[in-house]
Amino acid sequence: MEVSEATRLKRTFILYLTGITMAVNLENLSPKELQAIIAEAESKMKSAHSNLVEDVRKKIDALLNISGLTLAEVYPTRGGKKAPGTKSSVAPKYRDLVDPTKTWSGRGRQPLWFTQAIKRRGVTAESLLIGGTTPKAPAKTAKKATKKAVKKSAAKKTAKA
Repeated sequence: MEVSEATRLKRTFILYLTGITMAVNLENLSPKELQAIIAEAESKMKSAHSNLVEDVRKKIDALLNISGLTLAEVYPTRGGKKAPGTKSSVAPKYRDLVDPTKTWSGRGRQPLWFTQAIKRRGVTAESLLIGGTTPKAPAKTAKKATKKAVKKSAAKKTAKA
């Protein structure tokens, strides 16, 4: 019975150890021996990758030196933005009345202490504001809305009469 080429390739594992090519029949190996082969192959893969990275870096450095350019000139940052992952901090806007060390900038999800404080009687978001910040003016717009509603209802009453 003749074994197909695909089956032979499945049964045979080629190792490149110290420049010598060895064919190993994997079906006759114990689990320990297979683990040793896998570990050796993974270490060879890591070293080959690091060698490739080192070679590419050397080539890039040589090209940059020959041309007199820098890496920043060849690959400028987009629009002068900061490097990814760096975030600027925002000044806190709200402070917990119970524990003044807990603060929140007003951005993102509300912290647990904030939601619990709002549920307490008599506590509003404006009362949790840190002294230097002033609340936006929603009260004025509410007053204007109520004045408009009163005018409309008065106009409807006079129209019906």
